[in-house]
Amino acid sequence: MLDYKQIEALAKVIHEGGFDRAAQALYLTQSAVSQRVRQLEESCGQILLSRTTPPQPTAAGKALLKHYQQVKLLEEGLSSELISPAAAKMTTLAIGVNADSLAHWFIPAISPILQRMDLLIDLRVDDQEQTHNYLREGGVIGCVSTEAGAMQGCRVEKLGTMIYRLLATVDFIERWFPDGLAPEATRQAPAVIYNRKDRLHYCFFEQYLGMAPETLTAHFIPAPEQFLQVIAAGYSYGMVPDWQGAELLKTDQLRELIPGATLKVDLYWHCWNLAARPLLEFSDQLITEARKLLDS
Repeated sequence: MLDYKQIEALAKVIHEGGFDRAAQALYLTQSAVSQRVRQLEESCGQILLSRTTPPQPTAAGKALLKHYQQVKLLEEGLSSELISPAAAKMTTLAIGVNADSLAHWFIPAISPILQRMDLLIDLRVDDQEQTHNYLREGGVIGCVSTEAGAMQGCRVEKLGTMIYRLLATVDFIERWFPDGLAPEATRQAPAVIYNRKDRLHYCFFEQYLGMAPETLTAHFIPAPEQFLQVIAAGYSYGMVPDWQGAELLKTDQLRELIPGATLKVDLYWHCWNLAARPLLEFSDQLITEARKLLDS
């Protein structure tokens, strides 16, 4: 029989990034939190938490945390139906989302349900190809991802498509690409990439050049607004979503390196296949509004 107070202590250590903060969140002493985690490991017969800074769950710890979060979500959904809204506690939904979606359509899509229900959103922001890993590891209950296939125990719905173009200023293009988007120039010209997991440049080059350089000379800027700023200032070239670059293209502040060449990125909503009211209503709201806001 699992002791959920012990599992809660484990979850807090991971979520808060250490035993001290977990103790403050649980109104316990640090030694009490450590004891609960140790007792849980003894009852499971294996290490659940690596004592790093910050602490990280082992594979067994991730499985246990995923189970705990699913049970907790079901309990909170049931509580919202059994007790009055005034007495109900707010439900927290941990969600994985990519930065471009967060900057563009995600908040408008979920705003109606935040007004209607007592929900708190705990977002984990990463590249759209990486958010799926958070769901697989149990760190979130749902994610926006480019993966089309559903993982075991989860459901998936297509949300829509984001369209990207490779953009730069006229001066940048004349300096670095006077003969067009040649392979050697793509290796030398300074690009801007969201982070080291971002593969949009490489996908674009493979689609339109038939190959991609092993490495790029690149700035790494994990913030959509500042990402666009370094392109518009003429410091680099980069993959820009249409919602962000359309006006700059119209005014000729930016140009496409290959006119009309687009990279279409399909987005999907993945979530646990649980009959928990907060998750079901959140998912329905997100899917409905995303399909209005994204390209179909």
